Amino acid sequence: MPAYHSRLSSNESLGNMAVLPLKTQVRGPAPCMPPSDEEDIIDEALYYFKANVFFRTYEIKSFSDRVLIYLTLYITECLKKLQKCSTKSQAQNEMYSLAISRFDIPGDAGYPLNGVYQRPSSNEEADTMRQYFLQLRHETGARLVEKVFVSPDGKPSKWWTCFAKKRFMEKSLTGFGMS
Repeated sequence: MPAYHSRLSSNESLGNMAVLPLKTQVRGPAPCMPPSDEEDIIDEALYYFKANVFFRTYEIKSFSDRVLIYLTLYITECLKKLQKCSTKSQAQNEMYSLAISRFDIPGDAGYPLNGVYQRPSSNEEADTMRQYFLQLRHETGARLVEKVFVSPDGKPSKWWTCFAKKRFMEKSLTGFGMS
C-alpha cells in the first residue's frame, strides 16, 4: 500500500516547498482561507497522519508533499508533548510553547531532511520560511489539541497518543534527548 500524498497545489513556493492557503487566524506568509468545508494542508496532514506515520520511505510527488512531510513529523513531536498533558488548557499551553520554541529550517545543520528540502537562497527567504513554519506549527498544534482532547473525561485520546513513539521516515524534528 503506498503512502498518501497531498492533493493540494500552489503557484507560490519557498525553495522547493509549496506555500499553501490555510484556514487560520495566525498571521504569516500563507494566504488565509475563509472557514469552509474545503480541506487545507493541515487537515490533510491530520487525516493522513495515522496511515503515513508507519512509512519508512516516502516518494515526493509535489512541492505540497514536502509540507505534508514536515507536518507529519511535527504532529509526532506534538503528540510526545500531549501524552504528558492531563487537561486541555495545559495541552494548549504546551502546543503554544512547542510552536514558538527554537526550530531548524532547511539548510540549518540540525534540520533532519536537508537532502529533501532546498535551502533558502537568501536571508529574506529564510525569514519567510521560518515564519511559514511558525504559522504551520501554531495552527497544527491548535487543531491537534481539539482532536486529542475530545473525551468527556477531559483526558487525551489514547487513539492519538499511541502514535507518539512512531518515527515517520525514521526521522524526528528534534535531536535525541531534546524532547
